[in-house]
Amino acid sequence: MATDKQQQKWDATRLPDQTGRTAVVTGANSGIGLRAAEALAGAGAHVVFAVRDPERGEAAARTVGGSTEVRRLDLADLSSVREFAAAWDRPLDLLINNAGVMMIPQQRTADGFEMQFGTNHLGHFALTNLLLPHITDRVVTVSSGAHRWGDQRIHFEDLNRTSAYDPRGVYGQSKLANLLFVLELQRRLTESGSRVRATAAHPGYSATNLQSHASSAAARLFMRFGNRFFAQDDRAGALPTLYAATQDLPGASYVGPDGFGELRGAPTLVGRSAAASDADVARRLWTASEELTGTRFPQEVGARG
Repeated sequence: MATDKQQQKWDATRLPDQTGRTAVVTGANSGIGLRAAEALAGAGAHVVFAVRDPERGEAAARTVGGSTEVRRLDLADLSSVREFAAAWDRPLDLLINNAGVMMIPQQRTADGFEMQFGTNHLGHFALTNLLLPHITDRVVTVSSGAHRWGDQRIHFEDLNRTSAYDPRGVYGQSKLANLLFVLELQRRLTESGSRVRATAAHPGYSATNLQSHASSAAARLFMRFGNRFFAQDDRAGALPTLYAATQDLPGASYVGPDGFGELRGAPTLVGRSAAASDADVARRLWTASEELTGTRFPQEVGARG
């Protein structure tokens, strides 16, 4: 028989009714994005799969019950981000900034940004700002325990890492940027009088295809081994995202697994590094991101008062 503590652990069976709500999930064609979309649609939400490859997105959406649609979104191309946002013409309850790339060989986005920073942070930064006038409830951004990797700082002097490229450190910087983005976004939402909340989540160590694109063969082999023998599955990995998206949490909350090292377990509020809590750096990153993307925090945001 389950103990009281086990019975209290949150899982997808406790997801609130989502009937009448609309959610956009970036990168919903696989991994934790697909599992989050599946759970939200199963609870009654209309879920928009925002994906780079619509054909793969349609195939994934067909595996999910409930109300879904697929729209093209390439976060590594700001023209695609603007096109997606310009086509949005109705209220949006929930935006889940989930898509990302991890520890890939050095590449550039369509706009010339370093690919990991450009996709994981700048693409979602632009998307969120452009959609904010429509958002009525929440923005959830998926970060990672990797925000503690490397030297734990934003390289403002070389955001595109032209002088040195370490796939692991650059990925860590992009995940640190995710948390700083949430911190400053929530400050601006509060200051504007909006009821919209910005939260963050991380999936712990979850078996997805994200790790399959690492830059070195040794890293890919190591992560395949870890995925098979140590990682939790993608449904468990999606729980922190779902918790951050649906529970009554303070703005700028960060949710992760409750197990050892936050690698696996039930979702709970977790801590972040000092670097990820620096409000001054968060504001500086916001300004730099505005300049790079040409997008701004809108004068009119959803759910005021």
